[in-house]
Amino acid sequence: MSSNPSRKRTVPTWAGRWRTGLRRALMRTDPPPGDAPPGGWRASRRRTGGRRAGRRRTGFAAVLALVAATLTVPATAIAATVPATGAAALPYQDPSLPVGARVDDLMSRMSLEEKLGQMTQAERGSVSASDITTYRLGSVLSGGGSAPTPNTPASWANMYDGFQNAALATPLGIPLIYGVDAVHGHNNVVGATIFPHNIGLGATRDPDLVQRIGRAVAEEVSGTGIDWNFAPCLCVARNDRWGRTYESFGETPDLPSSMTSIITGFQGDALNGPASVLATAKHYVGDGGTEGGVDQGDTRLSEAELRAIHLPPFEEAVERGVGSVMISFSSWNGTKVHGHRYLITDVLKGELGFDGFVVSDWNGIDQIDGAPGTSALDVRTAINAGIDMAMVPTEWRSFIELLRAEVQAGRISMERIDDAVRRILTKKFELGLFEKPLTDRSYTSTVGSAEHRALAREAVAKSQVVLKNEGGLLPLARTGGKIFVAGKSADDIGNQSGGWTISWQGSSGDITPGTTILEGIRNTVGSGATVTYSRDGSGIDGSYRVAIAVVGETPYAETQGDRPGDLGLDSTDLNTLANLRASGVPVVVVLVSGRPLDIAAQLPGWDALVAAWLPGTEGQGVADVLFGVVQPTGKLPMTWMNSASQQPINAGDGKTPLFPQGFGLTYEPGGEDDTTPPTAPGTPTASGVTSTSATLTWSAATDDVGVTGYDVVRLQGSAETPAASVTSTSATITGLSPDTSYTFAVYARDAAGNRSPRSGTVTVTTSGDGTGSGCTVTPSTQSQWGTGYVIQATVANTGTSSRTSWTVTFTLPAGHTITGSWNAEVSVSGRTVTARNAPHNGTLGAGESTSFGFQATRPDGDTSLPTSYTCS
Repeated sequence: MSSNPSRKRTVPTWAGRWRTGLRRALMRTDPPPGDAPPGGWRASRRRTGGRRAGRRRTGFAAVLALVAATLTVPATAIAATVPATGAAALPYQDPSLPVGARVDDLMSRMSLEEKLGQMTQAERGSVSASDITTYRLGSVLSGGGSAPTPNTPASWANMYDGFQNAALATPLGIPLIYGVDAVHGHNNVVGATIFPHNIGLGATRDPDLVQRIGRAVAEEVSGTGIDWNFAPCLCVARNDRWGRTYESFGETPDLPSSMTSIITGFQGDALNGPASVLATAKHYVGDGGTEGGVDQGDTRLSEAELRAIHLPPFEEAVERGVGSVMISFSSWNGTKVHGHRYLITDVLKGELGFDGFVVSDWNGIDQIDGAPGTSALDVRTAINAGIDMAMVPTEWRSFIELLRAEVQAGRISMERIDDAVRRILTKKFELGLFEKPLTDRSYTSTVGSAEHRALAREAVAKSQVVLKNEGGLLPLARTGGKIFVAGKSADDIGNQSGGWTISWQGSSGDITPGTTILEGIRNTVGSGATVTYSRDGSGIDGSYRVAIAVVGETPYAETQGDRPGDLGLDSTDLNTLANLRASGVPVVVVLVSGRPLDIAAQLPGWDALVAAWLPGTEGQGVADVLFGVVQPTGKLPMTWMNSASQQPINAGDGKTPLFPQGFGLTYEPGGEDDTTPPTAPGTPTASGVTSTSATLTWSAATDDVGVTGYDVVRLQGSAETPAASVTSTSATITGLSPDTSYTFAVYARDAAGNRSPRSGTVTVTTSGDGTGSGCTVTPSTQSQWGTGYVIQATVANTGTSSRTSWTVTFTLPAGHTITGSWNAEVSVSGRTVTARNAPHNGTLGAGESTSFGFQATRPDGDTSLPTSYTCS
């Protein structure tokens, strides 16, 4: 099937027979001839200490030697082509050579068809082993719920090895890379450990725990042969209506950025190390910021806002060496990201220096032209934008044909093709797939292991967020009395695991082994205590000491999980709760959900509330917190709405939440009176600074019972003046004077009236009025951190006629450095910065405006910002 006629003419007859024999030998399922060593051939595979040690078992050189021993080819010909065991036939097969040299050698031998195959990913249900060999396919995936029969770890390993053998049977023997969405454990595999979804892990605020989870998932994935994981999702979810909210670690970029530690867990210290799995940062970029929380919708933000909110987690992922990046289905200001060359090539690959490969999402390139199906326009736009591998699950043949035609017509350059293939092959070499391409079955037994389930139980307990605890009802006593448990999610592994569990959307019921929350409660109670369960809450009476209602959402994934209307509990849950409340027994509500829900109207009738998120298979961790086996430490990764009408609601937006991001109670030790003040809040940072206002944001204080509010004060020497009192971790201060410096700090207070020590201080300098001849400039601080900030400036033509250019000047504080800018040509002389219009935004009609932005660094601890803006 090669498109290189000269190569066909130069292949001797004996070599053709050798390749045929190689393909047949690689497809064998019976042992090779000769005496099997003790324990059988599989058991005898010797691990090497080099590339991919412990990850794969069958070496390519060993396969070549085996084939050489079984083929009836002249001995001299074999000697010239197939080296002895341990040696390499060709430079790209030599693991002692640098990866770059191996890639160069392999690419020099590849035809166009082989290169196009490497750029193609097909779904397992739409491809055969012979297709992989014939079309030289570079990758296969399992979509959500796509699994072999029976769905066991061994079946997965057998399936993987079958596909991999087909890839090795191609003339160049390039191994494929197999991808799955192991987004909270190896969640397509029955019996795998299912960890909490990302929203719960974000509540733990524990990057080390998340890295350990990544390592455990990598071991289970490796045990089934898979070498590529489409995780983690680094979305910053800004609207709880979005059906993928639970895939986000949090609503502000700091949380997903910190949780990129899971990438190190997946990939290990080196890609060729034991149980190393290629990680994928997804979905680049802005998928969590769409208008209305619509899945695959449009994220309408300025570039500065996109960079400040949605880009930082990807920057951190690239710093950690993530191997691949998946593009978002969504659009940015009306342009599909799958076709956005600036974002993919200029920003991701250029500015951020990403050297892995970029993969599309499921049929993602099809949406570029707005018409159903894959078109030539879709293909050339996506590939020229910088996508290296296309996930084309079923129509992969059509993709190859279109891609070939676009290359032959010159609309996609060979330079672009070679760049894509080089990136893909580099990761395959770095993973050690050429040396150890088949499943390392020493890891198969780790799937669902007791060790991994214990880790998941720890994660579940740390993810629980206690939101209400009236009268210190929690923790519950483990002994004595009667406990009533109700709710549709109390005894349902499917509900507590959520979407992306065994199937794409997930489902209710006993879908995989694990411990339900009800089973965890029964495992925890001791002597003299009895547990009664009624799904709908019927049968309860006043003789019970407490009722536990486990209610919330049933499983869903993207699109089907979007909730454009109501965000409250369904009628089944409300009726269950009504039955419990009618008994007069204290009610503890355990909310199983993939996002905050609209429960403000019902909350006064509940004595305690625990956000359990989607805990996965280890429901024992929920019981551990309910009964005080583990102290609750979880903090909200999202702002909890007062009503659905507030959506989107996020930290720092000035809306009043039911519970702010970072809120979470723990238990008062010993039940004594609370005289302990909260800890000091984090030092506030300023954003959105204008000539008359500024928004302050700080990290939450902690308290042994719970923080109830914050007081912002202005400092003038030793005097303090109240500036704002809020319940959330942000406040907008208004009524400030232009071009003036203000110093602020924050106190926290708890329910007993105890006040925390004062936070660190922040000094904010308001902007000038920005007035100049015929135009104004209004700077807005989009984001800032300890050593830098991002500012977006709006330039407006206040004259009565059009202007063809504009120039803005401003003053940098001492020690500050401009590190990047957009939509303007920026120069610096001393501390004076001059920003002149770019070619595309110089012309402004009367009353029209445009914007430019810049990023700068500053000394650690310096909170000042540029001043003295003028426009001319």
